[in-house]
Amino acid sequence: MAHQFVYIILSCIFLFSCSSQEVETVDNEKPNVVLIFLDDGAFEDFSPFGQPRYPTPNVEELASEGRSFYSFYVPQAVCSASRAALLTGCYPGRTKVFGAHGPRQKGLDPSFATIGEVLKKNGYATGVFGKWHVGDQPETRPMARGFDESSGLMYSNDMWANHPESGDYWAKWPLQFWKNGEITIDSVDKEDQKMLSTWYTEHAVDFIKRHKDQPFFVYLPHSMPHVPIFCSDKFEGKSGVGLYGDVMMELDWSVGQINQTLKDEGLEDNTVLIFIGSDNGPWLSYSDHAGLTSFREGKGTTFDGGVRNPAIVKYPGRMEANSVSYNTFASIDILPTLCGITGADLPQNEIDGKDIWNWISGDGSGENPHNYYPFSNSKQFQGVITGDGKWKLHLEHPYRTIDYGGKDGIPGKYKFETIDTSLFDMVHDPYERSNVIAQYPEMAQQLIEWAEAHEQRFYAQEE
Repeated sequence: MAHQFVYIILSCIFLFSCSSQEVETVDNEKPNVVLIFLDDGAFEDFSPFGQPRYPTPNVEELASEGRSFYSFYVPQAVCSASRAALLTGCYPGRTKVFGAHGPRQKGLDPSFATIGEVLKKNGYATGVFGKWHVGDQPETRPMARGFDESSGLMYSNDMWANHPESGDYWAKWPLQFWKNGEITIDSVDKEDQKMLSTWYTEHAVDFIKRHKDQPFFVYLPHSMPHVPIFCSDKFEGKSGVGLYGDVMMELDWSVGQINQTLKDEGLEDNTVLIFIGSDNGPWLSYSDHAGLTSFREGKGTTFDGGVRNPAIVKYPGRMEANSVSYNTFASIDILPTLCGITGADLPQNEIDGKDIWNWISGDGSGENPHNYYPFSNSKQFQGVITGDGKWKLHLEHPYRTIDYGGKDGIPGKYKFETIDTSLFDMVHDPYERSNVIAQYPEMAQQLIEWAEAHEQRFYAQEE
């Protein structure tokens, strides 16, 4: 009897040991990473961030499974600058990628490592499917920047012969569709544009299925809803509120396809899924072909309508489901935070982002390691927001605002105004209406000092 008891105890110890080893192996398994990034979207394009007149059930489902962030920022509200910052964890002032780069521009200097490069070095299969827009020269294309597979456009989909304002300027450079380093469509036409969201999604889904047995990184930077907007036949007219609604419903479908694929392939629990609703705010001059934001101004400005975007992070078991956060963080923090989560080494080049996992995961131990985040427009530095998101400073600068809107893909016109050096209380005035610099001189002085030091370090040579 005693021998039987000892046997039972030893058996239990053995089984517990095996179970513990199995748990440890699962815990130490490198998580997959999927990063979805839209182009020229608006803060309120999707529920739960807004109340659009069309349904967005897949983004709603993702929000119910992850954490929705209402205070996520990009450092510059224009395509190339925003994308370079996301991919490198560096300010535009450091990389010198400003504005939107056109065809045949070098783009992001290869000396700045991308998320693709740091994760590939850590054993990840890497794929990018969508709009690249950080260089279309051989040394700056996706396949040279850490991505095993790629498909999509090298720059914005409006850089083509049908642009409503540029005459025949863009006809000099046909808009090409690339796949794995080769041109597969020499000149993208309107029928091709209708398929972009579908193609990107299908390629990403296929990549996930083929690489489900190894850690992978999927970067899905959609071209839409950047003008000109198109959707496939399966969504045309479906929203009942016009083409923009149709386009957003297709993008919502895309989010659902990715999320469901992860579930179907048994990858959901070991995947960090990040959804960022735009690289910048809406292109307001296109009016009915642009989204809506309650924040001030839009794309091409450093007001929150330009630089504040919705985000969702889903990481089952590590990020509380169906939760909301107003903790401020920025796109430059994505790379170092993913390095921390995946165990990848940080780039050898200096970066500006920080690992903010404790700050955003809500375990109660975090605070933002940044004193401030900077904002610029093209080569002009324009202001900062505190790391806690409570105070925002604008240095004196000109900005564009709508004179009158356009219609049906034809843009309206902007006019230019100037804002004086201004301080905004973003807790009580998130729409940047009331300058309180006179009421809070000490806070204003602190932000001015940070802003002047940042400007001197990163922008003095740009003047």
